[in-house]
Parts: sequence; C-alpha cells; structure tokens
Amino acid sequence: MGKQQDVDGPDRHNGSGAAADDATGGSVDARLAVAQDPTTSQMTLIDLASDPSAVVRRAVASRTDAPAQALRPLTRDRDRSVREAVARNPSTSAANLLLLVKDADRWVRWAVAGNPACTESVRRVMAQAPDKELRGLLAETRELEPELAARLVDDVSPEVRERLATHTHDPGVITALLADRTARVRKGLARNPRTTPAQRSALAQDPVVDVRAALVVSVELDEADLRRLVDDRSVQVRLAMATSELVPPHIRQALGRDPDEMVAGAARDFRPGGGNAAVLRAPRIGHRASGAGRGRPGGARR
Repeated sequence: MGKQQDVDGPDRHNGSGAAADDATGGSVDARLAVAQDPTTSQMTLIDLASDPSAVVRRAVASRTDAPAQALRPLTRDRDRSVREAVARNPSTSAANLLLLVKDADRWVRWAVAGNPACTESVRRVMAQAPDKELRGLLAETRELEPELAARLVDDVSPEVRERLATHTHDPGVITALLADRTARVRKGLARNPRTTPAQRSALAQDPVVDVRAALVVSVELDEADLRRLVDDRSVQVRLAMATSELVPPHIRQALGRDPDEMVAGAARDFRPGGGNAAVLRAPRIGHRASGAGRGRPGGARR
C-alpha cells in the first residue's frame, strides 16, 4: 500500500520547472498520459492535481503514490468522481477520509467504507452517520471494533442489524441478535456460517418461515435439526432443503417421499453442483459497477 507523503524541493525526475510545465501542457490526452505514467514526478502530480480536466485530476486522485499535496485539495474537488477516487485511494490519510466520509455525495461516503486505510476514528463517524447505507456498510466490516458492533446491535434500522447479523464474527453480537424481534435480522443470522450448533438449532425452530428456509440453504445442520425440518409445516422450507447443496443424501431421499409433489420432485431431480439452491453472494462494499445507476453500491442486493 502506498504512503501519502509531503514533497518539497525541486522536481527530481524532470530536472526543471520548465520540463514540468511541458509535461502539464498540451492536450487533455497528453496530460492524462503524464498523470498515469508511473515515472511522472511527484511535483508534476501536484501540478496536475489542479488541472482543468476532471479526467486528469481523477487519474492523479487514483494514484497510490500521489503525494499529500496532490490528494489534499482533491478531497474538496468540485467533481464528485474525483473525490470518490480519493476516497478509494488506500494512500489517502485518515484526516482526509474523515472529511470524505461526511461528503454531501453518497457515493463518496460509501467509497470510504471500502478503503483499506479506513481507521477506527473514521468508523466511529460512520457509526453515528444519518446515512443508513453507510452504517450498513460499516456493519459488514470484517474486523469491526466490539464497541462499534455493540452500537449497531441497537441500530434503529432493521436492515443495518440484518447486515451486521450476516457478517459479524463476534460471538457476543450473534447472541444478542438472536433475540432480535425483527425476522429479517434473524434471517441474517441464519446465513452466518459463524453461528454455533446450538444457535442453529434455535434458528431451525424459528417461528418465521423465511428464517428456517434461509438456514437450510446456508449452513450445515445437526442430524436432529434436519430430521425435524424434513417434516416442517412449510412447503417453502422443505423445498429449500430439497434443493440445498448442504443437505445430506439420506435427508434428500426422505424428501423424495414428501406429500407435496413439488418438493418430492425437486428432491428426486436434484443434481450436485447443478445450481439447484439459491446462491448467497457477499456484497461488494463501496463498489459501484459500471452502469449500476442509482441505489446501493454495486446495485441492489436484495
């Protein structure tokens, strides 16, 4: 990971101010080529940070070897895409990330959440942000501080708590969320592979169908829980079991005799590796795919 540094003194690579002026003149394409050239000096990058073209400034903002004098003004750039590039840059300082996490544009704020240079001080600001999506992205952080995770356990948004439930590694957080009264939060726990056998057994007896259905396609269950779910009152749960890659053959064989023909047929027609079950994909934190448009980072996840 690059390190943001201050630069003083003459242009060591180009050797003179005149050479730097030549490098930053000409067409936009020519200046962009200079901004992207790994041999371009840091003094020239500082000059290009104030280039009239947002394309050139964005190229500077994306460079992990860009000096502090180049990145600092770009955190306040008038062009959103430039600020977003700084927010993604792992060489951006914590002080600048603290500015960007409060940016008026949501894509800039969300980009900060995915930056590996994001520090605890930045995450503390995220935890108190009014932006629900930003708190949701924080909830998906792998190494989230226990104090911040505990704060999110009581988040006002069920969606934030659900995302925390799905991604947390903290046993205490899992235990707390198991008692959450909102079904979607417990459904998030059902998808979390870090639950204990006892917690999975409790989820297997959850009164909400969606929770039990999510459980059987997400994690391996003990034999006693599987036997109980074979006779589950919900066709949706039994169908999820019949098409789950995680259900052992003898359980699927029992489902092949299910009184519901759709369940029985799905169990008999099951082929391992055939894409029978629903696939749960982890979100691409703070990433916006090309053409994703409005909504969540990377498009709608649900």
